[in-house]
Amino acid sequence: MSLLPKNERKVAKETPRNFVIYGGTMHGKTYFADEFPDPLNLNTDGNAEMIETPSINIGHKRDARGNIIKSASDLLSEIIVELEGTNHTFETVVVDVIDDIITLFEQEITEEHNVKSVGDIGWGKGHQMLEMMVRVFVMRLKELSMKKKMNIIYVSRLSIVEENDVETYIPSLKLKWLNIVNGNSDYTILCRKIGKNYIRKVESKRKNYTRDKVDDERIASLLDTVIGAYEKSKSTPTDKAKKMVEEQEKQQEAERKAKQAQREQEIEQEPKQEAKQEESKPTVKRPPRPVQQ
Repeated sequence: MSLLPKNERKVAKETPRNFVIYGGTMHGKTYFADEFPDPLNLNTDGNAEMIETPSINIGHKRDARGNIIKSASDLLSEIIVELEGTNHTFETVVVDVIDDIITLFEQEITEEHNVKSVGDIGWGKGHQMLEMMVRVFVMRLKELSMKKKMNIIYVSRLSIVEENDVETYIPSLKLKWLNIVNGNSDYTILCRKIGKNYIRKVESKRKNYTRDKVDDERIASLLDTVIGAYEKSKSTPTDKAKKMVEEQEKQQEAERKAKQAQREQEIEQEPKQEAKQEESKPTVKRPPRPVQQ
């Protein structure tokens, strides 16, 4: 049997299944995630019993001494296995919030190796273990979305970056982890509350999705409520793109020179600081030696 497909064009199905949804507290991000079809909420806030959505509290199970006897990573693995291999009616997995999941992974590694941080594990192995745990978790959820056609939603909190008096809203998830999650997602959506109004806005997307090719009307209807969900990305003229690259290169060169000058200044100041420290040391007067008669 040949592994190759037929050499003919086909109608593309481009229903997005993987989402990053972020926003401030009480800005509607969890509410939006719960609007997806038949969600299962993997909750890290410990309040799974306080929300109507079917939920599982995600955390470490500990003994009387506080030692981990069942880790959050093991619990998540068992949940994914059950979602993959059993008949159930869930259609969406909501990771609420992904920031805490990664913290739980880090906590598991540090306690297992009896260190305070993953950086204390030699040769960078702690960072490697943590990155592998995050990648495996995200990839297993991606496989779940592909095999079972399930929607995967990563909920993250909000960070505000201010530059030149302009505020920019970004996920609170660290850039390293955000790149892994975003790399396996179709949309990144910001939820904001402005006055009494709730706004959903696309911050990034994998491709220019068109509504008529989204074969799940429930997902298409949800994206109807998101600003920019079906808007086409604007192409940049060659001249403008070239100018933007040149400006970026100039800025990078200026930053490099500034850092180099700062390092040179610090090297020059080191002898002066050492001299000041020597001068500031108290002079210890020794008692006169007794005269021997």
